[in-house]
Amino acid sequence: MIIDVHVHVFPPDVIKEIKKYTDRDPFLHMICSSPVHKYATVEELIEEMDRCGVQYAAAGGFASSDPGLCREMNDYVLEAARKYPRRILPMAIVWPLDRGMESEIARAADEGAAGVGELFPWGQKFDLAGRQAARLAGLCQERNLPLLIHVNESVGHDYAGKGDVSIKEAADFAEMYPQLTIIFAHWGGGLFFYELMRGMKRQLQNVYYDTAASPFLFSSAVYRVAREIGILHKILLGTDYPLISPRRYLRELSEAGLQDGEIEMVQGQNARRLFFRPQ
Repeated sequence: MIIDVHVHVFPPDVIKEIKKYTDRDPFLHMICSSPVHKYATVEELIEEMDRCGVQYAAAGGFASSDPGLCREMNDYVLEAARKYPRRILPMAIVWPLDRGMESEIARAADEGAAGVGELFPWGQKFDLAGRQAARLAGLCQERNLPLLIHVNESVGHDYAGKGDVSIKEAADFAEMYPQLTIIFAHWGGGLFFYELMRGMKRQLQNVYYDTAASPFLFSSAVYRVAREIGILHKILLGTDYPLISPRRYLRELSEAGLQDGEIEMVQGQNARRLFFRPQ
């Protein structure tokens, strides 16, 4: 089974009128104005999944500081999961500064949300050490929902949406909420390397890392490095589709020098254990 844990979809009506939304949200404007930004509907996602042999995709909208837009996108992925019950794992997006965040997470969870995210501390202007993040963590933990957080590497080239959340902030967040299941996107900005430290391995025991944008960031040797660190069981296939097709990740995995069983772990077994565990 192949499971993609990091996918973005947009409702067709939002795509048609995207300027209406980007005009009132600087972060969304920056992302959607990027020359590499792409849009996909759920139907386009399903077609790509079929082409690439992906069984499930954890799909969410694109989080912003507009609670109404977040809700609209949540409605879209929740309905998609009802339409494609064995293909879509709906991820709820929220604005942590919104007073209605609690009710929106509860609503989405009651309607079948499989997790929360991807959320952007930098773009949505919330502090991982702040009280809004504490509320968010508590709600996700209470509902047993994995939380997908955007973290990027702090070195290298700049690009739209890179953000400035440090791996220390991410590690501190994990330490504050040790029972919360966290997925740090984009290899956690390199945080996974620090699992070589005995104390950090304990601190990050409930942290997973997805591979979103990996072809833009690392060589395929990163998978062997994760194996040597001893955390291959915590690496989740995430493509950031439609940014990159799953096909490219599957090809890189096949060329990374891993054993077949190790490839299967990253492609889906790890995510299956995470998303299909007993509630």
